[in-house]
Amino acid sequence: MSNFAIRTFQENDFDMIQSLLQQEQWSNLVENREETMQALLNSDLALVVVDGHEVVGYLRGLTDGAVTLYICEILIKEDYRKKGIAQQLMKEAHGCYPSTRIEMLATSSSKEYYTDRGYRPFYGFRKSAEELQKN
Repeated sequence: MSNFAIRTFQENDFDMIQSLLQQEQWSNLVENREETMQALLNSDLALVVVDGHEVVGYLRGLTDGAVTLYICEILIKEDYRKKGIAQQLMKEAHGCYPSTRIEMLATSSSKEYYTDRGYRPFYGFRKSAEELQKN
């Protein structure tokens, strides 16, 4: 990872992150631009991976600082994958809160990536804000 740097998210990184999200077709985060910006600004942890001046990946996390570090999003630009960048980004994030366990959601297509690195699946539930309003 010698050509890359990991640093804290800055507001001027946002447009490049939006571009990554759009390329990945994470449309909810792209369409809800203001909420996505607020999520990055208000997260306990928001890191970016830069290659020169280009943001090529990011991680956003929430933590209680003692038990759990929840990785909300981690994304690496497609042509930068399989270079150990995501693994280094996760290591950097955990280094900020070394006593915590890491939890995250994953897609079916990324399941193998995480299990190959020793992560184990766990079971959970989810309900969106819109669904909560219906009850």
